[in-house]
Order: sequence, then C-alpha cells, then structure tokens
Amino acid sequence: MIVTGEASGDLHGGSLVKAVASHAPDVSFFGVGSRNLEKAGCDLILDSGELSAMGLFEVFGRLPTILRHFRSLKKVLHGNAPPDLLVLIDFPDFNLRLAAEAQKAGIPVLYYISPKFWAWRQGRLQTIARVVDRIAVIFPFEVPHFQRHGVDVSFVGNPLLDDLESVPGRLKCRETFDLSADDLIVGLFPGSRESEIRFNLPTMLETAKLLLAKNPEMKFLLPVAPNLSKASLDEQVTACKLPVTLVPGELFEAARACDAALVVSGTATLQTGLVGTPLAVIFKCSPASFAIGRRLVKLKHVSLVNIISGAEIVKEFLQDAASPQALADEMGRLIHDSDYRVEMLERLATMRSEMGEPGCSQRVARMVLEMLEKEGGR
Repeated sequence: MIVTGEASGDLHGGSLVKAVASHAPDVSFFGVGSRNLEKAGCDLILDSGELSAMGLFEVFGRLPTILRHFRSLKKVLHGNAPPDLLVLIDFPDFNLRLAAEAQKAGIPVLYYISPKFWAWRQGRLQTIARVVDRIAVIFPFEVPHFQRHGVDVSFVGNPLLDDLESVPGRLKCRETFDLSADDLIVGLFPGSRESEIRFNLPTMLETAKLLLAKNPEMKFLLPVAPNLSKASLDEQVTACKLPVTLVPGELFEAARACDAALVVSGTATLQTGLVGTPLAVIFKCSPASFAIGRRLVKLKHVSLVNIISGAEIVKEFLQDAASPQALADEMGRLIHDSDYRVEMLERLATMRSEMGEPGCSQRVARMVLEMLEKEGGR
C-alpha cells in the first residue's frame, strides 16, 4: 500500500512503482495518489486531491473529509486483507498517523521523503523513530539527525534527478506545447493545491498583464496538476484575456520550454531550477496561516532552491511583498538583464551538481523488495 498526498509525492510514487516492477513484476500496489501512480499501475482507492490543503486554517476547513478518508484507510490496515508493506511519501501530518496504525497492525512501514523537521517541529523525529521501520531521505544533511534517534535511515539521492534524465531539450519541449523557438515564454506555475491556486493565481495573472504591457509578443505557459480542474483554471485565464496556454502537468517539460518562470514555493521551484530556467518564487496564503507559519518556521528561506544552496539564488516574494509590480519587475530583470540571468544560471548549475547522482527510485525500490523479502521470511 502506498500513500501520497500531493502532486510531487504522486510523481515520485509513480517512479517508485515502475522501478519495483522492473525487478519484481509480481509486486502489486494500491493506495492513494493521482495520475502518475495510476499510470504506473497502482490501483487507486482514493485520489490524493481529496486530502490536499495548504495553510493551517485551510486544513481545518477540510478536516471532516480528511478524517473520513483516514478512517477508511485505517480499516484497510486492520482489515482481512492488509498490505504486506506500507510505503508513505512525504505528507507527514496524515502519514505519520497512518504509520502508527500500521505499527499496531504489525505492518512494516517505509517512509520515503522525510518530513521537513529542519524547518519546524523537530519533535517529529521522535515520532518517526517510534512508528517507522526504515526511512529513505533525499537530502544528505538529514541522515545524522535520524541516526541520533536510532532510525534506520538511508540517503537515496533525489528523485527529481531520475525524472530529469528523460526530459527533452528546450526546442522539443516547445514543439510539444505548439510553441516556436523564437517565442518569448514565461511560465506561471501556481501550484498543485486548490488553496495555492486561490491565493496565488490572481496575483500571477495580474503580474502577467504588467509583463505583457511591456512585452506585447510575450506568451505564458501554465501547467495544470492532474488533481486540479482544467476547466476552472481556463475560466480564470480566459477572463483575464491573456495569451496563456494551459498544458497537462508535466512541469519539467513546461519549465524547460520557458525563458523564465514565476513559481509558487514548493517542489516546483526545485524542478524549475534543476532544468536551468531562471525563476522567481511567490508564496501567499491566508493572513492567519502566514502569521502562525512565520512564528513556527525557523528557516531563512522558503524555496527549496535556496534552502539546498544555503543562500539566496532566487528572489522570494512572500505574502504582501508579492505585489504584481514587484513580481513583474523581477521577471523583467530575469528576461532582459543578461548579466543577472547568467549569474542565476551558473548558481543553479552549482546547486544541481551538489545534489548527487540519479538512481533514487531504484535505490528505494531495493529497500521495498528487501522489506518485502524480510516480511515474507517471518
């Protein structure tokens, strides 16, 4: 059984299922995810879009639905046909509770992609030590923290590097989206959660209007995550009368096709940086959630590109600072200031070199098979 709660987890989960199948085609998966897991052969019993929400108060609004689905998954773990192994991908507030239920049911747990304890709530390290059998982490600096708590931890590299290997070149990506080599393209990447769209997309579209006023030839590319309604997004874009092309959620391909991108903070910032597309980061949520988050999160930066680098490679525009004019000024600089653009590209390339080698999904697949073999031998 595999459980993801967001688009990035679904992406990595799909790659993992394929990797396991390449070694042991008789292993079957079922669980929670979206299009990538389903395409990989996982039998979905729940769409992960039912679980996703951003911000403390947004989660409270979805709580009855989330609790109902948690109870249904709990019944599966304690039922007559439980899984041989539970694989949990990120999504810690939900998944750690599910891990505790698996432990009660005697089902081994592999946690893939660690909760961001280094940002906030370090107490979760102790919870993980209690309810998780093994953990696969994607940043090397996480390993010693888990080792100090006695967790069986392995650094497996970053799954995005696996996905990056199959991404075509810039011209091929543009052909895929029916764009020409000479088009001036800016990406608008508003996230994969409905709440992210609600708080960020209007500002991004206003920014696009300002950019278009100075660059009439500019076009925009907006990838739609598989758990989102394309019709709803299309309605918002059409109302703005902007030359925006909505495409399926192949974010790597969309990012590579762009000259620059405006990206909501999250995995998409790292994906965009890895393909070498200059970017600016936006993050807006409800004022109450932002105020609480500011008190809880102790990091200097919010985007993964900057966190991994330990320095500000890309500009971050948070909450009230994310005004359309400020964003348009930064995007204009990324497009037209060649020195600024080259410097960012060089620093993005350095970040990429520090992330290790591809092969993450295969490494985690071996962990899955080792745990299944051990379970079968009991």
